[in-house]
Amino acid sequence: MASARFPILFITHSRLGDAVLSSGLIPALAERHPGARFTIVASALTAPLFAQTPGLEDLIVLEKQRLGLHWLRLFWRLGLRRWGLIVDLRGAPITAVFNHRRRLAHRKTAAPVHKVREAGRLLGAMQPPPAPFLATNDEIESRAKALTKGRGPILAIAPCANWVGKAWPAERYARVARELLGRGGALAGGRLMVLGGPEDRREAGPVLSAAPKARVIDLVGREDLLVLYAALKRVRLFIGGDTGLTHMAAAAGAPCLALFGPSDESLYAPWGAKTQVIRGARGFAEFKRIDPKLNLAIRHIIELKPEAALTAARTLLEMTAPPGRSAATSTPSSSQQGSVHAPDL
Repeated sequence: MASARFPILFITHSRLGDAVLSSGLIPALAERHPGARFTIVASALTAPLFAQTPGLEDLIVLEKQRLGLHWLRLFWRLGLRRWGLIVDLRGAPITAVFNHRRRLAHRKTAAPVHKVREAGRLLGAMQPPPAPFLATNDEIESRAKALTKGRGPILAIAPCANWVGKAWPAERYARVARELLGRGGALAGGRLMVLGGPEDRREAGPVLSAAPKARVIDLVGREDLLVLYAALKRVRLFIGGDTGLTHMAAAAGAPCLALFGPSDESLYAPWGAKTQVIRGARGFAEFKRIDPKLNLAIRHIIELKPEAALTAARTLLEMTAPPGRSAATSTPSSSQQGSVHAPDL
């Protein structure tokens, strides 16, 4: 007998990283409510992440407008419908007056916790909290398989960030790539995947040139987010900063090395047992003293040296190599992809 339809309004974050980190709520809700039918509200940036959600009835792009008019527009569109559950990760007060049986909304807490745990708290005491997960389909997986077809392990790098403070120089990413992929490197003979948005092509140039063209998989501004996610399931190592692509890589099950500067790893470390965060000599609190609003045009992350990234990358490769296999040849198994959990963070 089919389960009764249970309409859920799910309002996710407008930023890519936050949307990925809270994405595990959707399969957790589907498990709790077998008849779940989702209407998902997202930004233009984050909406593509949820296009293949099982039980999806509607995917609405909500962009911010002056005086909060976007919330009023959303109310007139959805507020009078009867919702079994509203999950509002933006914590908009207006969703309290939507027609609903139950509402779970984000609230700031005195003691902030990692964003995955923060999302999980909406559903109660879940141990472990729901790990990030994105749904794809056969067409997306086939496209990713075609893009990554070839011999040799794949090193994936996302060298760009939306703020110069978090942007490690592209030339340093390029050096790390050359040393890992070159003769005698931990991924010698492997391939280089470079990821980013259309606006990142110029900045990503030095990284795209770090390996012979025939061994480069250029995904800078060329594919949908879910195709990138599916491609990341097939890489041997990912390196990037505190960005949405880094969180996507961790969610895909890729061994993930995150380079942090003015970011708080206690809140935003990539989630997964195969992830590692490294930074330079200064911790997040020191950067906050220098730049309280974290908005100055200063490349705070510059003190992180390439040698440290190389050492950490080699260590992570060794840690994630299955027994009896070399560090270069292991890739995430299908059972690991998109379902890894983090140790205590």
